[in-house]
Amino acid sequence: MTNEIFNGILHEVPSDMKLKLMTNAVILEKWNKLTPIQRNEWICWVTIVKKSETRLEHIERMLEELNFGKRQPCCWPGCPHRRPKAIKWFK
Repeated sequence: MTNEIFNGILHEVPSDMKLKLMTNAVILEKWNKLTPIQRNEWICWVTIVKKSETRLEHIERMLEELNFGKRQPCCWPGCPHRRPKAIKWFK
């Protein structure tokens, strides 16, 4: 078991996400088994929101979905920093 938390291809895991990932060894293992692109999508999905309450909700949902085996956030156009065509959804 490692305490290392792998980053995405463009985004680093922010400290609030790190703290939550470190609380559950099973979820941390699932996180580290994701591809760098999948981790990047989760990080961007959590960090792109404007309100701190929404960010906390996204982190909790991410943990739940990782626990159930989801590998990336559902129903979102993708990281606009990685996919230029997704930028139109984030104005």
